[in-house]
Amino acid sequence: MTGSAGTGKTFLLNKYITYLRERGVKPAIVAPTGIAASHLGGTTIHSFFGIGLQEEVSDEHVNDLLYRKYLHNRLKKLQVLIIDEVSMVSPQLFESIDKILRAFKYSREPFGGVQIILAGDFFQLPPVSTSGQEVRFAWQTALWQNSNLRVCYLEEKYRQDDLELINILDEIRSGEVSEESWEVLRSCYRREIDGKFKITRLYTHNVDVDRINKEELAKITDEPVIFEAQTKGAKKQVEKIFNGSLVAEQVEMKKGAVVIFIKNNFEKGYTNGTLGRVVDFTDENHYKGAGWPVVEIFSGEEIVVDYEDWVIENDKGEVKASVRQIPLRLAWAITIHKSQGMTLDAAEIDLSKTFEVGQGYVALSRIKSVEGLRLLGMNEVALQVDPLVAEADGKMKQLSNLNVRKWESFTKEEKEKMFRDFILKAGGTVTEEEIRENKKKLAEEEKAKREFFAKQSRPNLQNSDKQRGKNGGRQRGGGLTGQRGGTLLITKQYLEQKKSLEEIAQERGMALRTIQGHLDQIKQKWPEVDIEYLKPEEKLLKKVEKVVREIRRENNPDDFYGEKQVRLRAIYERLGEKVSYEDIKLALLFV
Repeated sequence: MTGSAGTGKTFLLNKYITYLRERGVKPAIVAPTGIAASHLGGTTIHSFFGIGLQEEVSDEHVNDLLYRKYLHNRLKKLQVLIIDEVSMVSPQLFESIDKILRAFKYSREPFGGVQIILAGDFFQLPPVSTSGQEVRFAWQTALWQNSNLRVCYLEEKYRQDDLELINILDEIRSGEVSEESWEVLRSCYRREIDGKFKITRLYTHNVDVDRINKEELAKITDEPVIFEAQTKGAKKQVEKIFNGSLVAEQVEMKKGAVVIFIKNNFEKGYTNGTLGRVVDFTDENHYKGAGWPVVEIFSGEEIVVDYEDWVIENDKGEVKASVRQIPLRLAWAITIHKSQGMTLDAAEIDLSKTFEVGQGYVALSRIKSVEGLRLLGMNEVALQVDPLVAEADGKMKQLSNLNVRKWESFTKEEKEKMFRDFILKAGGTVTEEEIRENKKKLAEEEKAKREFFAKQSRPNLQNSDKQRGKNGGRQRGGGLTGQRGGTLLITKQYLEQKKSLEEIAQERGMALRTIQGHLDQIKQKWPEVDIEYLKPEEKLLKKVEKVVREIRRENNPDDFYGEKQVRLRAIYERLGEKVSYEDIKLALLFV
């Protein structure tokens, strides 16, 4: 499924996912990056298939994966796999998915016979090629040609709020940008845009991004807090991690810095690409003696950021090299390449040094409308696209038209039979009563999710500032609310009054997740504080304790942060996804 911006690709995927779930079919949803995966509530391809940072897997590596029990549990019932943002999937990774599924499904069919739904726009930039191969896109592989794919090309525009921008993007795709569109772009030249935070700046070159970020950081007069990466393993392997990810050897942070998260941690509330601002540092020390950054994201929620691990494993799953660092980079400016998969309210874009066709299209397609565009410059390459992609796109459009005509030739009864046969083959139900029950259950889950996030988000920043104190409550040494230890003391006082976590979050105007983070720190700092009244039921505690023991016994590195801390997601999956992350986190305090 493909098409330009505004044609409803994500909307249609969400409808399809709901359709499957109402019929008892659980699709797996993956994407090449964390931020792309988060759009549909999915996970990264690398994480889902347990292949670390690798793009290409050997036969020996696949054989090793076959011994991983958690992968068998994950893939044995898999019937439908949705891959979003397929333009960013390298040919090597695309073929690796096929190889792994064939092995786990004991099948010679493409992707082991699993129904594959691919979605994306190939006018986005291709994956960065490290091997210099000419085959840059998944559609150039023999696997693509042999997979009997049916193309669905969406053309009707549904988003009217950014029709000007959509028309410009369509003209770029066609290779003919009208004078009217050029005039719209000229009107965006160096214009001022209002915004809560400074707008994100997109540049073509790393050197410009690094320069701007350093300049902006230097404007903040506070002393920087410096985080040095901790590395293990051979030098070449460690360098491979640094070159293959955004993790930096040294990260300088100051209060007020605009930052971007560079790793996924759904449990803590961020994904690769989440933007925010450092509002404080904790009193708790990391290994160099400074506090952890407290980052406020755009929802208003605060996240205490500590170390994450980047690892390279060998074919036996053994760690060959690792890098431990905070998952943050300065983000007053980012490269256009790194912006792929993001949706930005506003952006300042400099296309004056464009060196690769497609960069202008990608940069302009990041923003929601031309109202959020401030353009600094443009060159003759900026609005060009890859002629090879344009040709392939034209062929996909033709194939889609043929598929439409063929589909229209089927009778209603024939289509209904196809629907039923597919759902039954995928292990679902076609019984109306069961479908109604599933719809009811999904509606209840969605309602609970909305209520949960409503509690998590704060109405506005001014309210939370009042909770911290009339003077903002963030300056060092400013009394009870003037430091991180002060905000813990306030939560401690509420706990001593035997208030529930929900009540504390509501009264403090903070996210529930933030208060739970306080609880963990308070238990360590003031073990005498009585939190027994928050203790979950014994039945749940035993379940969580049993699962944690099993995870530690199996010792699968994908289930741990670093060497000791068990991931909440691992526990969540072992409990059949029936116990919430919040309940699991609370139970772990008493296990």
